[in-house]
Amino acid sequence: MNDVYENCPVFENDNYILRMTSQEDKSDLLKVYSDKAAVPFFNSDNCGGDDFYYTTESRMEQAIAYWLFEYNRAGFVRWTIVSKETNEAIGTIELFHRDAADFFTDCGLLRLDIRSDYERAGEITKILKMIIEPAYTLFHCDKIAAKAIAAAAERIRALEQLGFKYTDEKLIGHDGTKYDSYFVLNRNE
Repeated sequence: MNDVYENCPVFENDNYILRMTSQEDKSDLLKVYSDKAAVPFFNSDNCGGDDFYYTTESRMEQAIAYWLFEYNRAGFVRWTIVSKETNEAIGTIELFHRDAADFFTDCGLLRLDIRSDYERAGEITKILKMIIEPAYTLFHCDKIAAKAIAAAAERIRALEQLGFKYTDEKLIGHDGTKYDSYFVLNRNE
């Protein structure tokens, strides 16, 4: 595949499309990022204090502008998850290659932000199945890590069904903060 930062691929299955996030998604994504039941499950580790709870179109627009800025500087890719059933954006996936002085080095870090009505193991599995295998190549990594807090039972079930295993290892942030609740999938397993 080409460099993900030069040509962002689109992924599709019977239920969902994953395509690069754009400003046209802001109204649908505002429903995701203003969903108080969904926000606690988002991974905001190492994000400078952003909790990803947005309540205005203006704030959503700023977030998308930042995500596009990061894409253009090869920081991370943010895909919008579009439901084929409703033809609306129901969440996003962020992925990037992480190099660090901890266990999570040479790792594809995956963040999944979805509306609470899609926070079900079956739906999460359908979404993640599209991106896991290509992520190893796109992000030059042998393992993928995703966060799921204890309260995210459906998310944990989906990750485990996909072969992810909980790790006690801590992700060390830019400022030395230690983050936990990560599940890891190694390419060879």
